[in-house]
Amino acid sequence: MTHLVTIRKLVYPLLVFVGVLLNACTTYAPVQITPAVDLEGLQTKSLENVAVSVAILTDEESGKHFGADLGSKGLQALWISVRNGSPSRLWFIRNSVDADFYSSDEAALLLRSEVSDSEYERMRQHFRDETIRVLLKPMTITEGFIFLPRVEGGRYLDIRLAKDAYQLESRLESRVEQEEGTFNELRFGFPVPLPDGDFDYERLDTEHTYAGTEMPDIDLDMLRERLEQLPCCAADEDGQTHGDPLNLVMVGNSPDVLNSLSRSGWSFTHRITPGSVIRMAGATIEGKPYPVAPVSSLYLFDRKQDFALQRARRNIAQRNHMRMWLAPFTYEGRQVWVGQVSRDIGIRITPKSPSLTTHIIDPEVDLTREYLLHSLLAEGFVDRFGFVTGSKQAPITEPAENLMGDLYFSDGMRLIIILSPHPIPYSRVRSLVWEESASPVAEGQTDAADRYVRPIETLENDLN
Repeated sequence: MTHLVTIRKLVYPLLVFVGVLLNACTTYAPVQITPAVDLEGLQTKSLENVAVSVAILTDEESGKHFGADLGSKGLQALWISVRNGSPSRLWFIRNSVDADFYSSDEAALLLRSEVSDSEYERMRQHFRDETIRVLLKPMTITEGFIFLPRVEGGRYLDIRLAKDAYQLESRLESRVEQEEGTFNELRFGFPVPLPDGDFDYERLDTEHTYAGTEMPDIDLDMLRERLEQLPCCAADEDGQTHGDPLNLVMVGNSPDVLNSLSRSGWSFTHRITPGSVIRMAGATIEGKPYPVAPVSSLYLFDRKQDFALQRARRNIAQRNHMRMWLAPFTYEGRQVWVGQVSRDIGIRITPKSPSLTTHIIDPEVDLTREYLLHSLLAEGFVDRFGFVTGSKQAPITEPAENLMGDLYFSDGMRLIIILSPHPIPYSRVRSLVWEESASPVAEGQTDAADRYVRPIETLENDLN
């Protein structure tokens, strides 16, 4: 025992000395970058003498520049450059980019273990100095970073710059502008893909989808006729068995479709690979989210979906998802996409799926169709919309069945959305006035629910 005590007395100071020595030798060495030269995917947009450039650093780029592994802590660094050539002070509304952004000190604290004690303060100050300022002075170029929660696949960046309210109030003409509803806010939207080689959208090549085939460009009346004649449902690979109903049509070229959906909260999806299957199985067992989980294949036009997107929720069992196919015709020179949208409310094991799991869909598929419409309306990307027949009509008393045996009911309408490439106010949205859809929620209720809907005069009599 005496010998053990003696050894501890000798070894412990030695370990402390080695630790101190290692800390002393550790140097925090971030590498300065020139974004316009060093960053791939830098995008720039201009409006009213103001130019905004953005790029999301890869894990490798951020590791070099910040001297720490941001990706391991769920962080991404967004580079922003604002050239304010206007006479107004501008305020960068960071919440519009992501309400869950990280402050510089918060990001540095997450990476505390990456550096020695002696270098931590230097790292923290570096993060502070690299953060873009909120006030952007006139006739200046202001640059820097904002730290965001890490996402996969891509994200839509909504950069909003508000003109200084104090300056606006000090000018009579600005008061008039505000009264007329033209308060000065500059808004720049950037779809930023973050490819890793496993996303289905990375293989999207619409120029060659119908190579060698004539693509007729049709008018509105012919569009309606074509949509009514499409199959009611997606199918299996042999085309013999109906899958989920084809209840969605979007008109817009692929960049506009992907941008609008991404801005409205829809995420890209991984392809089905051994890696994604293992990850999905793990997420299923642990009840964790997998925001870019693969979507199983259904078929239309003799091929599986061209891409899929989803709005992930609390865990992998809960999500809204869609599959989209490019149609063999265009409308007024724009691509037409036929799709299927549904909500997943559970998950179960099945040998029918290559991932050995399948999602259980919400039987009220029309409500999910409406959910998609509302998500696009909320962000201002709908120019016109309407409903057309042709999907699978199945009343709640005689539900239909998809490939995995899930039952669903529907009015048999297809939602058609003609996209606006730029956000527009709801007051400018127009209806095609084709067909009237059933009322979601109400179509799944019985007469017992009628007690919650009463004429106003009845309600007033009850109160009196």
